Order: sequence, then structure tokens, then C-alpha cells
Amino acid sequence: MTLRKLQVTPADAGKCLDRFLDKALPGIDLSTIHVRIRGKAANAGRKLWGNEEVEVELPEARPVVAAPDAPEVPVLYQDTDLVVIDKPPGLVVESEGKGRSIVEIVGARVGGCESCGVAAPGVAHRLDRETTGCLALARSDDALIKLKAAFGAGQVDKRYLAIVLGEPPDTLRLEGPYTRDPNDRRRFTTRTPSARRAALSFTVRERLKGAALLEVVLETGRTHQIRVQAADAGFPVLADSLYGPDAVRQHPAAAAIGRHALHASKLRISGSPTLKGVDVEAPLPADFERALASLRA
Repeated sequence: MTLRKLQVTPADAGKCLDRFLDKALPGIDLSTIHVRIRGKAANAGRKLWGNEEVEVELPEARPVVAAPDAPEVPVLYQDTDLVVIDKPPGLVVESEGKGRSIVEIVGARVGGCESCGVAAPGVAHRLDRETTGCLALARSDDALIKLKAAFGAGQVDKRYLAIVLGEPPDTLRLEGPYTRDPNDRRRFTTRTPSARRAALSFTVRERLKGAALLEVVLETGRTHQIRVQAADAGFPVLADSLYGPDAVRQHPAAAAIGRHALHASKLRISGSPTLKGVDVEAPLPADFERALASLRA
């Protein structure tokens, strides 16, 4: 067992212990831990007074094993809190029980990670299975709290490159409702009323034959957001099998990439009082370069 000591602040006074632990140890299974306050076992429903010290006995981190055929994951940056990798296509970020997720590969091959009771990194943001590029992962529960706080405070700047079909304007900002498509639960849409909002802006970096290379800046981080908002605006992402029309999937350049043409090119963390500054760039993968070459030709 590993002993962790957590300090309750005056701001936590009146909260139930389980809510405090959910925030202090994100993702941990509360049924696997033992908690004491002032040396006595504490019930999860106990109300906190403020300024207490909470002692938590955590089980030893469960090791993870990457599948033998899992691809290499290049590391762009690492320190005691974070590891930033260049995500390859075809991998989910979190486990689906098959040993081929990003967190399992990084936990097994990079090492030095322990989050949520597992010897693997914690996740504060995600990339779609087929999206490549910069992904920041937390090496501990404390680092995960810091990373989530940096995202919440707007201290993380993410830039994407996308190949879209059509003739988009040189610059454009898109904002609107965002929700699951009521007709297809796999999809999201901006065309159904919702209190939830999504916003992004883009700049055309290169005009191509019937297409364009965009640099996209996310203001919100919604599932599938760039693909959805670009498609709903009339500029679908090349080879997007979920949101693109037939012309997007059957375009000659789609065969060159074989997946939707979206790449998380840059990630910067700045102004955070608790994390070191990070400024990394992921090079364009070979399949993305092939699609660009096809469109330039």
C-alpha cells in the first residue's frame, strides 16, 4: 500500500469526503482505498470541516503491458509531471481492454507514470482514433489535476492542421450549439438546438486544387469538434468517413491518406503556476504529406 496525505482547505468545508477525494484523486476507485482522518477510519459520506489532513492508503499501482504488435509512440517532451507524445493514427487514447491504447503503450514503454491506481498516465484531453499529433499526458494524479486546471484556465493552446474540400474564406470563426445527433448516436451536430456551445477559428495556410490546408485553433474541446463544425460549414475534412459526403471519401487524395486528414500540430502550455512551460510541434506524418502532394499535383 502507498500512503498519501491530502490537506483539506477552508474552501472544501462542508463537502462530503467522497467529493473531495474524487477531485483530489481523479479516476481512483474509492472502493479500493482506506481513508483515515485524525487516525480514525472515515466514511465516504462524512462532511469535512476544513483544514483536516486526510490519510489515504492506496493499493500499489497495477502494471500495464503493451500488446507486442503495438506501434512505437514518439515522445516530444517529458518532465516529472508530463509526457507529450506524437500520437500515431489507429489508436484510441484510453483502453478498450485490448492492450493497444496510448495510455497502455506509454505506461509500459515510457514508464515513470502512476495515475488512478495504474502504472500508466492520466488523460486530460483526447484525440480521435485516426487523428495524429500532440497529446499531453499526466504522469501522476497530482499532475492530472494541474493539467486539467491549465486547460480550464485557458493556459493550453492547441493548433491543428486539416485538409478540407471546398473554397473556405481566408479566415473564419465558427461558434454554435453542439450536441449528439438525435438521428445517429455516433455523430455530433451543430444543427440541433443545445445549451452546449462549440467554438473554433481557422486560417487558410495553403490553397490546393478544390481543397485547402487549414490551421485550426480550438476555443472549446468537444468530441469530433473540428470535423463536425467544418463539415456543417460546408468544408468537410478529407477522407472523413463519418461526417463527410461520398465525394470526401471517394476523392483521389483520400486514398493517399486512408483516414481523416486531421493532425494536432502544436501544443503549448504557458502561464501555468504549477506546470513547466511546454511548447512542442509534431511533424506532419507521411500519409498527410502524401495527401498534400496529391492535391498539389
